[in-house]
Amino acid sequence: MKRLFTKYAREGLLSILTVISPMGLTTLQAATPETGGLTSPVSDHLTSWLKLYRELHSHPELSYHEKETAGKLASHLKRLGFEVTTSLGGHGIGGVLKNGNGPTILMRTDLDALPVVEETGLPYASTVKTKDDAGTEVGVMHACGHDVHMTVWTGTTQLMAEMKDQWKGTLIAIGQPAEEKGAGAKAMLDDGLYEKFPVPDAAVALHVNAQTPAGTVGYVSGFALANVDSVNITLRGVGGHGAYPHTTRDPVVLAAQVVMALQTIVSREVEATQPAVVTVGSIHGGTKHNIIPNEVKLQLTLRSYTDEVRHTLIESIKRIVKGQAEAAGIPEDLMPIVELDDVFTPATYNDPDLMSQVVQSLKKAIGDENVQELNPVMGGEDFGRYGRTEHQVPVCMLWLGAVAPKQHERFLNGEIELPSLHSSQFAPLPEPTIRTGVTAMTQTLLDLFNSKP
Repeated sequence: MKRLFTKYAREGLLSILTVISPMGLTTLQAATPETGGLTSPVSDHLTSWLKLYRELHSHPELSYHEKETAGKLASHLKRLGFEVTTSLGGHGIGGVLKNGNGPTILMRTDLDALPVVEETGLPYASTVKTKDDAGTEVGVMHACGHDVHMTVWTGTTQLMAEMKDQWKGTLIAIGQPAEEKGAGAKAMLDDGLYEKFPVPDAAVALHVNAQTPAGTVGYVSGFALANVDSVNITLRGVGGHGAYPHTTRDPVVLAAQVVMALQTIVSREVEATQPAVVTVGSIHGGTKHNIIPNEVKLQLTLRSYTDEVRHTLIESIKRIVKGQAEAAGIPEDLMPIVELDDVFTPATYNDPDLMSQVVQSLKKAIGDENVQELNPVMGGEDFGRYGRTEHQVPVCMLWLGAVAPKQHERFLNGEIELPSLHSSQFAPLPEPTIRTGVTAMTQTLLDLFNSKP
């Protein structure tokens, strides 16, 4: 079934090789996009969806703790007539709406929020505080737009249930926990998502974009988001007095040499046309000015697209760290420890055939001028896992513009900087963002269900 959408692809589509940067959005219109036949049903429900959005925004829950959020969405699906399963891979939910013979399409939203104290000043801003898994009291905020995702998902499922006379097939709507941990998709798949539910012919999702205007949708064909690996390195040495360094094997100096040596991996070991990132984000060692410690700890994030480049980064780090330690005279029994975190976020690869068809739906839904091809990014999103099982399900993730158009214009003019995702000041413009998201996703589903071989 993987090639289902190859059969249905239309002629004359945009070339998947064309890449337009986000700055190319200067030509986008700030006006509310045309929404074709969905204008009335979207407008009829928009007030209730905005109310839901504010409720979700005001009551965020951290990864692995999304109980109330999942319960709210599960109740919504039950009211619409979905067959609902809860507690999938934690607090994940899944709903199935069968509507005759036709394709099976999966639509995902994520549920979790971040340990961030909100500073937007919005009247519905989160004031939630809780303890994280380490027992530390933290603020909680939907600083990555998952509240928008859930609202769009809710609106889309509602319209699809009300418009059953306009499509045939099976809609699977899932609410995924722990996306911010990069673990929720794996947990749901490990818990038998594709055994408990029909295997989809395609999976779709969207994510807000903190640098594109509300009323627009962006897309990337092929690799869209990166593999994400976290590496922990413990450099061990022989500590001593800072006045007598010749009696030690200094892990601080070794750490400095390792950090610099690691920079050669991307520049000299990865093909220049292949994106890759090696970032040392944390370095900790020592307690006092005149004490050479016994060890220094480094934390790295690695980004790549292909499995081959990912393997090169990991193996090169191991080789370089060991080589630098040997050159520094570190004893064999104190060789560095290089550990890869168990949680790995695979790259999101948007199936080009599926994306070609979705682009046509987007243009129909919101107008050609509001649909733009964007550059891929090195951020991570575990949605890609739904396409990396033995079933090889084609997946497609869209970028939903969320910035007030006037703010976006000021950003393009260099007058202001925009809050990024995960910022305590990130605040999507709700009305046009949610209207556009529901319209785009509903039209996409309708067209995918109605595709004919």
